[in-house]
Amino acid sequence: MAGQIWYLKSCRLFENCTPPQIARLESASRAKSIAKGEPIYLPADDANSVLVLASGRVKICHLTSDGKQSILAFIEPGEIFGELALLDMGNRDEYAEAIENSRVIAIPGETLRELMEEHADLCLGVTKIIGLRRRRIERRVKNLLYLPNRERIIHLLLELAEQYGLETNRGIELSIRLSHQDLASLVGSTRETVTVVLGTMQNEGLIELGRRKVILKAPDQLAHQVGVAPLRMSEQSPSNSPAGFYFRHSLGT
Repeated sequence: MAGQIWYLKSCRLFENCTPPQIARLESASRAKSIAKGEPIYLPADDANSVLVLASGRVKICHLTSDGKQSILAFIEPGEIFGELALLDMGNRDEYAEAIENSRVIAIPGETLRELMEEHADLCLGVTKIIGLRRRRIERRVKNLLYLPNRERIIHLLLELAEQYGLETNRGIELSIRLSHQDLASLVGSTRETVTVVLGTMQNEGLIELGRRKVILKAPDQLAHQVGVAPLRMSEQSPSNSPAGFYFRHSLGT
């Protein structure tokens, strides 16, 4: 019980809620452990709850008409997901899967909507989450329609660096570990194409590759190649503030 309250308090959305408001959320919420590789919800499931990730990592995906997986977002501890349940849209249109052993807290959409009516900051925070996630997805769709593979991959690496980048003496290291297939699913390409493009960029000295690891050695040069502003690193690293990256400004905004 106390642990569940702590997880809710650790979510940046709820940090300004009063103790009675947190207690109300806690009393209506349910916690569940999800094993790696298991679904949290599936397309066509009822969208009747918003979820807080207490621990682990989750990916939000969509299946294309030919059965291929398209990754829409990664969720880190302290973040909410499934937030479109707040709009009372009926069924889910994507699925969520645990990519590590995870623990989630489900908050009934009606309970959270009532609290949003009382708390302007909470309402604004949820609106930002919905807006920024949709903006990132829309930008990826535009990149998919109009840009070649290399430029799509560079845009993705810069986005991931903004979200998960750690400054090191070798460059900006992505703290999130992704396979070439994961990257392909994020940009709408094939694993083979991603491998070739990343290898070329490594030969050019722009990035350094390791096992599920990418270091951006020349982020400003990468940004210049795709015509966007230089990367802006957050004052707090993802490891210090995993709950808040959706509140940062997106690239190019």
